[in-house]
Amino acid sequence: MVERLGRRGFLKGAAVVGGAALFCGSSAVCGAEKTGGADILLIMPDQMRGDCLSVLGHPVVRTPVLDKLAREGLLFRRAYTTVASCIPARYALLTGLYPQTSGVVGFRAKPFETPTLPEVLGKSGYSTVLVGRNMHQPAASKSCGYDKRILGSTYVGGDDYDEFLKRSAPETGGIRKLVKDLGVTFNYWQGKEWPLADRLHPTEWVVAESRKVVAEADADRPLFLTTSFYAPHPPLFPPRKYFDKYLKAKLPAPAHGDWVDWGSLSVKGDRNGHRILLEGETLRACQAGYFGLIEHLDSQISSLIEDFKSRSAKAGRSWVIVVTSDHGEMLGDHGYFRKCEPYEGSANIPFIICGSKDLGFKSGLRINRAVCLEDIMPTLLSVAKTTSAGHIDGVNLLPSLRGGGQAIRQWLHFEHAPCYSQQQAYHALTDGRYKYIWRPLDGREHLFDLEDDPREEKDLSIDVSHKALLERWRMRLVERLAKRPEGFSKDGKLVPGRPYRALNAGTLSPKSG
Repeated sequence: MVERLGRRGFLKGAAVVGGAALFCGSSAVCGAEKTGGADILLIMPDQMRGDCLSVLGHPVVRTPVLDKLAREGLLFRRAYTTVASCIPARYALLTGLYPQTSGVVGFRAKPFETPTLPEVLGKSGYSTVLVGRNMHQPAASKSCGYDKRILGSTYVGGDDYDEFLKRSAPETGGIRKLVKDLGVTFNYWQGKEWPLADRLHPTEWVVAESRKVVAEADADRPLFLTTSFYAPHPPLFPPRKYFDKYLKAKLPAPAHGDWVDWGSLSVKGDRNGHRILLEGETLRACQAGYFGLIEHLDSQISSLIEDFKSRSAKAGRSWVIVVTSDHGEMLGDHGYFRKCEPYEGSANIPFIICGSKDLGFKSGLRINRAVCLEDIMPTLLSVAKTTSAGHIDGVNLLPSLRGGGQAIRQWLHFEHAPCYSQQQAYHALTDGRYKYIWRPLDGREHLFDLEDDPREEKDLSIDVSHKALLERWRMRLVERLAKRPEGFSKDGKLVPGRPYRALNAGTLSPKSG
């Protein structure tokens, strides 16, 4: 059951988060024993920023296929990942649970304790298939609920893609050796062109395998296909056409916050590769690799989308396409690289939903209210005309998809336990207009106006004219964290310096107040 929004701006017994997402889909009535729901395609890049869409006016990135989905469906501009790293973000997507409910508040996972999205869909009659990047959960979670998985990564030896590459280009010795020989890495900023034929690139392999699934899946059963890319996550190695294009382009400068101690940064980066002063040719190659991977991915998914729609039409079924990501990429903004941060580059994600005309979705809408990965599960279960026996924190977005002016939530809470350093941990709130950030290690605060300052370059927390606004947001977080076992909130105040674990067994249960 999906609970209604409480007057404090969050669902009872759970934390709240926001972001950017793309949905294209159909509507549904919950509760049918056997599904008559729509075919569902979930397209999921890894580590893709929410602003890297040309439909949003990005200065250089071109994404015509995703732009078309956004124009035909809805784009949620303020969509967020509740925990900005792959393991917890994917856990949230698969379960519909906020980190405060599940206890997965950082870069560690645990076996599922509630039914997953593919598990529920499978039990209601769907064929459920994952192609590409795995969901990065512990071995005890097995298939995460998918009937079938065709796995491909850029760092795992012996998976389906690695075996394909060894057969197709035996001289490479597989993907791990190729990456090492090329001089790029799995988590850092080096950018180079893909050295082999484009058809051997992991992005093109994922699309080819996904198209096979669409062609071969049982036509009598609805399909839930998750097409999971590793791009634009490092290694940053797009095909030459895309790498060269962006190397020659006039590329945007990283966001430059007035609150950053720029003198403390080094062009060599810190030991964790998290704080880095990216500039010159290093920055250019990094951006060319990242932006090139996005445009390459966009160009490839066109054929998959057409195959998917055609299959649904032949079967006489509705269809829904969702595009989102687990988290973003700082890409040099404010002196950061990678994820695990509350700033827009890391926490804001693409979120598009588009569906067949019979579903009654409005087209071309852009919604600025805060949504999150947890909203995908209740929305798609409604599309599939089924429900979960487990607790779900996320919000069913179908009223918004139909243009109903849904409130969704007053504000969203997102967080991350220490990842690259103790200083990195955060709690953040946003309503889509303002964002408040609190660092639990030392109590440092930020307040940004995302409408006037989308790059978060001016910190309003130090502006006396915003003192009352800052206090309102601070008190919201005080209330949100009041029952947390870490002791972040006490006697109406935030308490810094409390211990923060990536797995918190003592977090609020779905039944707690």
